[in-house]
Order: sequence, then structure tokens, then C-alpha cells
Amino acid sequence: SKAAPDHMSAKAAPNAASDAANVNADPAEIARFGALAARWWDADGEFRPLHQLGPARLRFIRDAVTEALGLKDTGLKPLKGIRLLDIGSGGGLVSEPLARLGAQVTGIDLAEDSVAVARTHATAGGLAIDYRVQSIEDLADSGERFDVAVCLEVVEHVPDARAFLKTAARVLEPGGVLVASTLSRTLKSYALAILGAEYVLRWVPHGTHQWDRFLTPDELSGHLQAAGLTPFRTSGLAYEPLSGRWSLSGDTDVNYLIGAENLKLLNRVHERSL
Repeated sequence: SKAAPDHMSAKAAPNAASDAANVNADPAEIARFGALAARWWDADGEFRPLHQLGPARLRFIRDAVTEALGLKDTGLKPLKGIRLLDIGSGGGLVSEPLARLGAQVTGIDLAEDSVAVARTHATAGGLAIDYRVQSIEDLADSGERFDVAVCLEVVEHVPDARAFLKTAARVLEPGGVLVASTLSRTLKSYALAILGAEYVLRWVPHGTHQWDRFLTPDELSGHLQAAGLTPFRTSGLAYEPLSGRWSLSGDTDVNYLIGAENLKLLNRVHERSL
């Protein structure tokens, strides 16, 4: 069982004026989810699974970041002062709760319609989030760097996941953290995420996923290591039918997350804003 992706990470969208020559993206994927932009915050619509996944994914990100960066604050804003990049931010379903945890969030997406929805929703909620129509390639080349980057339900939608993650790793500060979530390429994921979610339960539109683009945890870990990162935390995501909720699990056969850190500077001191 699986959700529609938070977005595609690339430089050029069908309604964005940019040069797509050096961008690791699938224009059809961008167009598919850009067309659904108005439905991002409809908890009963096409993005319902992402709304349900939210609390478990947020828990993993919070725990991975506080562990890797040695953050001690356990209050309402445990990520206070952290510069965080949401790659493929879509309508802001991940960016907003991370901002509420204290992070200084930048969200990039290539679908202009999705970025517009995210900006409007954040403003209405009194949140200062820097949303941009920008590719990870352009951002990495700009020299701007972040303490944390997250790319949730993105890597299974790009043509070259290995190259994408190498580019994503470039935006991290020394000692920074990248959290990625995706689906494992197993018979179980084919049965649940494609046959079940797309054709039986109709949780997401047909054609949302391409099973051959799914990555096993070992494959994703290998890509992260090739990008110069060290995986340190992995968890599966399990759906509980009776409650309709998702929880962190030891079962990584379908949905899972991996946290990896840039160990270029092991004893990095992180200065948090007061």
C-alpha cells in the first residue's frame, strides 16, 4: 500500500520555463502530479495516503536528525535553527510540520502549480517557508548548503536514482543528514503498492508507480554510500488496516526510510538559533 509521490525532483516542468537538458527527471511524472496540485490538502483525495503516512515519517525524520546532529532539545521545537531542504516538496505536506518543529525549511519542486498551492497554504497557516520552483541540480550548483535534506517518495520516480542521490548529497553541510523514503522492489510491494493500491483499493491513480524503479534497502544504501553518505538508521512503514494508520516497523518489504549522514566532519559543532 503506497501513496502518490510528494513530487518529482527535476529542473524543468511542463509549465516552468527552464532548460531540461541536464535534469534527472521524468516530465510525464511531473505533469501527472502537477495536474493534481489543487488536491494536495484534501485528506480524502488522491493524496490521502500521504496524509496518513505523515506522522510516522515525521517521527523518523525527527529521531534521525536529533540523533545524528546531537540535538538535545526535546521540547515542541526540537529542530530549532536547523536549515532543512525538502526535495520534491509538492503541496507542503512534509515541509509544514517540519517548520512547526522549528526547522528553517526550503522546499523545491518543479510543478509551478504545486509550489503555488504550498505557498498559499503556508501563508494561511502563518508559516515562513521558502518554496521555489527549482531543480536539485540547480540548487546544488548554486553552492547553497543545508543541515538536513529530505526526499520522500521521490527516488522511485526519477530516471537515475543513483545520480539523483549524488546530487542531493552535494547540498549537505559537512556532518549533515539526508533522509530518503521509497518502496522496495519485492513481490510483496508489487502486490500491495501496485495491484492493491492502484487497482483494488484505488488509493492512487493507475500508473502512479513503476515497479522496476523501486529500490531494495540494500540498493538504496549502496547509492547513498556512493554519494559519500553513511546510512545509520533504517525503518519500514507498516499500514494498520483497523486504525487506518501507518507506523514505523521492522518490515522493509514495501515502504521504508533510510537516514544517512555526511561524515566529512565528525565532530561538527552545530550552532542553533536562540
